[in-house]
Amino acid sequence: MRGKTQKLVFMALLTALELTVWVIEGQIPAPVPVPGVKLGLASVVTLTAMVVMGRKEAGCILLARIVLSALFAGSFSAILFSLAGGVLSWAVMGALLGLFPEKLLWVVSVFGAIAHNAGQLLAAAAVTRTAAIFWYGPALLAAAIVTGAFTGLGTMYLVRALEKYQIGRNR
Repeated sequence: MRGKTQKLVFMALLTALELTVWVIEGQIPAPVPVPGVKLGLASVVTLTAMVVMGRKEAGCILLARIVLSALFAGSFSAILFSLAGGVLSWAVMGALLGLFPEKLLWVVSVFGAIAHNAGQLLAAAAVTRTAAIFWYGPALLAAAIVTGAFTGLGTMYLVRALEKYQIGRNR
């Protein structure tokens, strides 16, 4: 990124893109009939921002999307579950990002998806005050592996496309 204004504009663009993807994904039927299973397409934008701009900037984009989506969804539980899953996913992906080469970004994404589901399960257990919610764990783990690999591959292709336009990396 060249200047502060350009960086801010790009972050705003990625926030708008992430929010748009989140809204569109909400219209797609769940791939399996298990509560909480989603494709997680908005995480493509988060992980791409992390690769291209850095962890802190990706975290700001994620938090902005969570707050804006909660305003659209209009419920406290939406922000609670989004924060629990999103922040844990962001932290795990941020910790793993430098450990894997670009061709293995899908692995980082899988661990991010697993962390996202774990964060949401923990939030659900806290809200419901029951450990029975963890029975969803195996189904959510399987879904996280599949969807995380899919979104990770999407991230790899998006990062490569951005590099063609000379949008630099900042790990």
